[in-house]
Amino acid sequence: MAGLRLTEGRTRLLVAAAGTLAVALAVRALLRHSAPSAPGQPHAGARTPGIRAWTCWLLAYAALGDGLLGVAVHGGPDGPPDGTASGAWPLAAAPVLALALACAPAAWLTRRFTARARHRLTASRGLEEFGASVRPLLLGVLGAFLGALAALLAVCGAVLHEPAAHAQALTLGALLLLARLLTTHGSTRAPAAALGAAAWAEAIAQASVFAARLPGCDPLGVPVDALVGTWGPGCVPALACGSAALALLAHATRTLSRASAHVPAEEGP
Repeated sequence: MAGLRLTEGRTRLLVAAAGTLAVALAVRALLRHSAPSAPGQPHAGARTPGIRAWTCWLLAYAALGDGLLGVAVHGGPDGPPDGTASGAWPLAAAPVLALALACAPAAWLTRRFTARARHRLTASRGLEEFGASVRPLLLGVLGAFLGALAALLAVCGAVLHEPAAHAQALTLGALLLLARLLTTHGSTRAPAAALGAAAWAEAIAQASVFAARLPGCDPLGVPVDALVGTWGPGCVPALACGSAALALLAHATRTLSRASAHVPAEEGP
């Protein structure tokens, strides 16, 4: 972010390319080396190439998607992104920086959830009692993370003098945290499906605006144009990620309240 703001021209393009590669490698490392669900099990990230791809797409959309959609509904863009918030294709730096900084509380809360859930597993007198105690713990972890992310968004927006984009960043953050909690406890299909659904919804919304420019295809862009005209371009990722996060929360509430999700490998049957 600093490099984009301190450079111009070709140097800025090189900085952007290097930064994009660094972010992609960092996402890969974060997901590949996330905490395994039990001792002796392979890292969850090693089995989730789809999750890595969808995560990179969602982060890229958080940076460039709203800017592209906002100018596309008015006939743009008139040029490629130049790494600024005021260019022909605006860049949203604040939400991406806040999400990057939120990796620290996300990792800590994930480990705290795992430790406390296993402690309650040993202290509970039955499966129903364990499930009833884990569900509030899951909601508490999610709420604490969203609170931390909201504070980071406010700080990053003030420092970078940009809109904080709370709606789209908080829904994306919730989706990513729930996906991490599930993958670290052995569930990978539901997170991949939820992340993929959100990514496809964003891609289809963008594609419909450009497809509407073809002769006779004007109706294709009407729904997105109406949404953007009423609530702004941020409503598309907010709706896509928010719906996926709610579905994933319902799945996580059922999955992570089961004792089998928290039993170490050596204690299993």
